[in-house]
Amino acid sequence: MSGGDPLRSVHVDTERTWGGGQRQVAWLAAGLVRRGHAACVLARPDSGYAGALRGSGVEVLSLAPLAEWDLLAAWRIRAAARRVGAEIVVAHAAHAAALAAFATFGTDLRLVVTRRVAHPLRWSGLSRWKHRRADLIVAVSGRVRDALLGDGLDGARIRVVHSGVDLSRPRRPAEASTLRGLGLDPERPIAVMVSALIPPHKDPETFLRAVAAARRTHPGLQGLLVGGGPLMDAAVRTRAALGLEGAVALVGHRDDAERLLAAGSVAVLSSRDEGLGTTLLDAMLWQVPIAATAAGGVREIVRDGVDGLLSPIGDGEALGAHVAAILADRTLGERLVASGRERVRAFSVDAMVEGTIDAYRHALYSARC
Repeated sequence: MSGGDPLRSVHVDTERTWGGGQRQVAWLAAGLVRRGHAACVLARPDSGYAGALRGSGVEVLSLAPLAEWDLLAAWRIRAAARRVGAEIVVAHAAHAAALAAFATFGTDLRLVVTRRVAHPLRWSGLSRWKHRRADLIVAVSGRVRDALLGDGLDGARIRVVHSGVDLSRPRRPAEASTLRGLGLDPERPIAVMVSALIPPHKDPETFLRAVAAARRTHPGLQGLLVGGGPLMDAAVRTRAALGLEGAVALVGHRDDAERLLAAGSVAVLSSRDEGLGTTLLDAMLWQVPIAATAAGGVREIVRDGVDGLLSPIGDGEALGAHVAAILADRTLGERLVASGRERVRAFSVDAMVEGTIDAYRHALYSARC
């Protein structure tokens, strides 16, 4: 394959919801097509994800697997790859990786697995097989790469390509009426965290403790936690224990999460670990100063004291002190925002797409040498 030949790839994502990973797939597929490459996505037909992809001009094929060992679904992936003349099948979710591994088995198709989280791999027989079959694993951060190396995978087959953000998106903060509808006063400062509440690495309780700590010097501060998941019950209990029922809104999953983040006075992320933490890239883009824990890939985005303020993992007092410092010192907030506005340019969608193309070409070249 010469460096300028078009790539032909099929992308598999079996998630039912639209989240950060699906946003990356949509941007990647659209970016490949704009550059003259052939790319199509297989997704569940009843998901909002499929509708959003079609709206971007990317070809979408239906795939509704019953499980990650659904051999009929794997056959459909193989058939789709054959129909579009694909050279590469890319899996963008854990269950999709098994299906793609079955689909490419015994063929000349290259298998690529995208890994977005730093969780340890489940070393069942199927999990071990599908990851070791991959010709390439694209890790969205150095933190994810380190986790994969810790799981015993071959570093020569891992390439780091940071997730990106669309720098052309305008800043459109939520309207005052929307904030009031969530029980918030738009005239008072709001610390916003956008995060899926999924164990073991998410930590909404530290966010709540940080709000409580910051309110000791800024009693008008409000908290807004956007995202749902298994940790919501713990968040509700901690909010009650801290006496924050009237000060912190726990609103679950919201389609307007980006607009709520843009309306914040401070963007907060209190994770115990992160693959990358792309919500902080959104905050930089929309000029919201950042206070976060120094968790995993967050440190690859935010330079402490330059683009945001980082605190130790699990330390609500320290995180709250950083929130309070940003609220108290307008010059500090403006400096962090200005630096973040420049920093986010290194994490553009264009950079992500070009880095991915280079990784795919490497996988194809290596396989044919």
